Parts: sequence; C-alpha cells; structure tokens
Amino acid sequence: MKISVVIVNYNVEYFLDQCLTSLRKAMKGIEGEIIVVDNNSVDGSCSLVKKKFPEVQLIANKDNKGFSRANNQGIKISKGEYVLILNPDTVVEDDTLAKVIDFMDKHPDGGALGVKMVDGSGKFLPESKRGLPTPSTAFYKMSGISSLFPKSKRFSKYHLGYLDENQIHKVDILAGAFMLMRKSVLDEIGLLDEDFFMYGEDIDLSYRVIKAGYNNYYYPETRIIHYKGESTKKSSVNYVLVFYNAIVIFARKHFTDNNARAFATLIKVAVYFRAFLAIISRVISRLSLPFIDGTLLYGGAYLIKVLWGRSFIYSEGGNYPILLVTAVLPAYVTIWLLSVYFAGGYDRPVKIRNSISGLLVGSTIILVLYALLPEWLRFSRALVLLSSFWGILMLPAARYVLYNLKVPWVQMGEKQNSRFVIIGDTQEANRVLGLLKTSIIKPEFVGLVFPDDKKAGNDEFIGNISQVKDIIEIYKIDEVIFCSADVKHHTIIDKMAEWQNANIDYKIAPEDGLSIIGSNSIHTRGDLYTFGINAIGKIQNRRNKRLLDFALSLLMLPVSPVLMLIQNKPFGFIRNIIQTLFNYKSWVGYYNIKDDHLNLPKIKNSVLNPTDGLKAKNFDNRIIKDLNLLYARDYNIWKDINIIFYAFRELGR
Repeated sequence: MKISVVIVNYNVEYFLDQCLTSLRKAMKGIEGEIIVVDNNSVDGSCSLVKKKFPEVQLIANKDNKGFSRANNQGIKISKGEYVLILNPDTVVEDDTLAKVIDFMDKHPDGGALGVKMVDGSGKFLPESKRGLPTPSTAFYKMSGISSLFPKSKRFSKYHLGYLDENQIHKVDILAGAFMLMRKSVLDEIGLLDEDFFMYGEDIDLSYRVIKAGYNNYYYPETRIIHYKGESTKKSSVNYVLVFYNAIVIFARKHFTDNNARAFATLIKVAVYFRAFLAIISRVISRLSLPFIDGTLLYGGAYLIKVLWGRSFIYSEGGNYPILLVTAVLPAYVTIWLLSVYFAGGYDRPVKIRNSISGLLVGSTIILVLYALLPEWLRFSRALVLLSSFWGILMLPAARYVLYNLKVPWVQMGEKQNSRFVIIGDTQEANRVLGLLKTSIIKPEFVGLVFPDDKKAGNDEFIGNISQVKDIIEIYKIDEVIFCSADVKHHTIIDKMAEWQNANIDYKIAPEDGLSIIGSNSIHTRGDLYTFGINAIGKIQNRRNKRLLDFALSLLMLPVSPVLMLIQNKPFGFIRNIIQTLFNYKSWVGYYNIKDDHLNLPKIKNSVLNPTDGLKAKNFDNRIIKDLNLLYARDYNIWKDINIIFYAFRELGR
C-alpha cells in the first residue's frame, strides 16, 4: 500500500465532511487508506464517517486523547509506505497525493514533506514553512521584530519569510496540518511524542527527522486550504499557554541544559506577557463600547441635570441633591446599559437598532420604578425623558463614528452579504441553491454559473467560470459558492487566488452534504451555512431564552401553591420550577426522539416541546423532526411564550 492518511477529529463534522470528500477524489488511482481517529466528538462526526464514507477506517475514542496520542493510534495500524498526518479542517487538491508521493519517491533523502497552505480566502499561510525555534528566533517572533522585517534572514527565521513561497526548499519545521512522513523514517525515529497534548508535536517530529539525517521538504507545487490559520488562534489565552508551554517541552528535550533553562525562562516570560496582553485585549475589546455608552449617558444626563435645574427647577438658586449625581444617575445608566445588553446591543456585529430598542426598554423600566420610589427620591421625570432622548441620539452617533473608523465589529443596518454566485453543473447547482434558500440567510440574488468555461449562459445560468470576475462586478456579488462535486479543488484554490482582490467571501458545498463550508476560520460559526438551524444558536436568542426561563420561574414560584391547583402534575410543577430556575431545564425545547440525526444546536432538556403548541397529539418521527427543525430555525422567545400559554396545565410534566 502506498499511503495511509491519518486524520484526528474533534467536533468539526462539517469540515471533516469536506476534507474526506476532497481526499476521496485525491485517492483515485492510488493504493491507499484513510484512518479517522475521533476524540470523543458529540457533533455527529462518527455517524457521518460510517454513513457517508464507509471506506474510511474509524477509531472512535471514548475520551479526548489529544493530538499526538490519537495520531499515534492511527499510525500504528497504518499499512502505507507513506503516512500523511492531515487536519480535518483542510481541503486537498485532486492531484495533491499523486504529486507528493511522486516527489518523495524521487527524493529518498526526504524524511517528511509539507505543502503550500492557503486560508479560506486564498491567502498564503506563513506557517507552511518554519525554522527551528532557537532562543533568538523565538525572541524575534515573540517581540514582534519578525513582523517588522518579514523578509529578513536574521529576523524572519520563524516563518522563513526570506524564502520564496513558490519554490521548493529544505526547511527545518513542517506544519502538523499536512505532514507526509516516510513510514520507514517513523519506524526509525519513533512516533509523535505524547508529552505534547496539542501544539509543538510537529516541531518535535520535524526536528527528529533532521537529527536522523533526513531532510524536510517544503513543496509548493500543490496546495491545500487550511481553514484554521494562525490569526484565529493568537488572541486565545489558552492557545498562548498551551503553545508556548509546548515549546518549553521541546527546548528541554533537544537543547543543552543551559540553553534549555535560558530558553524556558524566556518562554515563560513570553507566556505570561502574551496571556496578559490577550486578557487585556479581550477585556478592552468587550468593555470598550459599554464604557463609551456609559460615559455618554452619564455625561449627557449630568449636563441635562445642570441645564434643566438652572433653567426650570432652581432658576432662583439652589441645586439638585448630591444623591442624584452619586447614586440615582449611575443607577439610571446601569439600567440603560443592562437593557441595551439584553436587547442584543453589544452582540457582534453591533447593530444600532438593538441599542435604540434597549434604551427605550430601559427608559420604560426607569419610569415604572420612578413611580414606585418614595417622594424624596423622585427628582424629575423630565431628566429621565431628556436623558433617554440624548441616548437615542448619541449611542447611534458613537456607533456611526466607530463604523467610519473601520472598527470591524460595528455594523450599519443589517448585513447584506446576500448576493451569491453558485458554480456547478445544473443538478448540483440547483441542489445547493435549494440548500441556500432554506438556510437562515435570505439571499437577495443568486446566480448560477457553469464550471465549464466553454458553456454559454442561458435562462437559468448567467455565465461560466471564466466570466465570474465580470459577474462579480456587474451583479455586485458578495459570496461565491463552489460545488465540489463539479469543480476540482485545485481549480477552487486557483480561482480564490485569482479573485483575491474582488473583496468577496468563498464557500464550498460538499457533495451530498447539508452544509456549505465558509471562508476563514474553523471557529467562526457564521462561516458555515447549514440548512437553517442557526437561529436558536444565536447568542441573543440563547440569552433571551434563559432570561425568559428565569423570569417565569421567579414569577411562578411565590404563587405556585395556587398554580398547582390547575396543573395535571402539581408536584412535578414545583420540581420543574426549581430546575428551570437554576438552569437545569428549560420550559420549552426539542421533542426528544431516538435516531434524530439533524444535529441541532444543543439546548437544555425541556418540560414542553413544539408539539405542545398544536391541537393534534399523535405525530410520527418525520413530523416531529420537522417541528424540531422549524423550532431551531425560526426561534424567538414568543414561540416559547405561545407554547407555554397553550400547554400551561402541562408544566408539571
């Protein structure tokens, strides 16, 4: 057998689907095997492999064994002359395996090989080739000097920026996302070091290849898409800690004692410094807008207090009590900010209308509370109303300024990435069109394009792949979707690079899949269109659902002795109130059935379900699945309220 491909998977079902689809094409004409080692995923990955890719060998672990140990499980049962360690968030070109095998066959000095990697927008990923992380290299990398001199031989050794990315090179370190190893070399140097749970194992393995007298080759004559680029990881505190501690393990293993101690000290300083910066950056990023809002609201309210007091209330002398400034106005601002938060005003991308609705709700709450306050705390309704009006003007103005300053998480109006081109032949393009139309997004325009540049447009298709650049400009296209059943993966990558300056997003629809894989990051759920199950997974909807559960439980608890009289199961009603109040249950959720393979977003087990909102009570599994899907796809809290109202007597179930 020529090659064994080992993939370690953990909860990335849709990416795994795309990866295996591309591998199936790349394996044609090659004697090889694919081994997927799943680290206890809960997203349906194992079911996907068993049903859609029966030729794949699956090892289903009962716990997360880490990257190194799981890869070793696959390598130990592999039979190929070569072993390819491959990440599940990758897409290989159709001829990738044939090319890399041919190169290694012709270069017996090669112990390992890596390829040119691009991200989901076609941009080159510098981690495709790396240098040995010596103390000086690590220092230049961590201090940021390497980014200031990306082509310098001295300062850019970590990513070898001085080497042409389009030329074959012997390099020190390869990326674990795609690492082709000669099996005989692995038998000689040993498998991945299991001391590395995640990160650093590729550095260690690459270095051991060199120490054994072999070469590591960077081979850019074939490419892969790797969705998880470094940019998606750097801001994570966990990444900083895990990655740099992995480098410490590497230093202690391969450097002399003195160098290892110095290196470890340098790395530890870097760990804490980078972690500190990451935490500060995240806190500032998250709290900056509420801080701006709070400053504007308090400053405006204070100014209005001064002007209103001098002009009307205390025109002949005097002033508001100091309590208004030190306690009451801060309380007003707190209520406004909390209302904006619960209205989704700080969810990203930030939307102006959510801020306005939050302010209006907050003002209503303040006016209701105002009426309940004792006389000595009622300073002026006019202050509340004028301050609310000030906020309605200034909060949108602040967001408009941030938007014009190109702050990426501020959005003016609804996001309009809704003009699409689908590239594929008639049957597959129409299938993907149907998938797109049933997703949570609402396409404004969808144009179908032939993948064959010799075909001409017709009533159904607006052109062919050679005309896409013009189509993007004329039709104001935002996103291009490739049908992987009809478009070769090397063509997809070519076109992504060719249209890179068009400022559009790219997605790939796998053959027979119910997902459309998105552009840049494995971590970004917004880059993945499924057939419309995302609404209940939105942060705002999850927060509102929990708020509704908590508020209803809190309201029903004191009057529960009375409500028990109308419940079919009164004692169960009390139990459900307590469990929902403390977030063990939700009042409304899915109908639980066996063999439901829709993989809907996870929510709490519930008392009621969508069938409780209907008069009919006997439903088959197909209808129940449809009801669950509709509940997830079109969720809002009014659905929960309607179901609770309709089936109120069943709250003790």
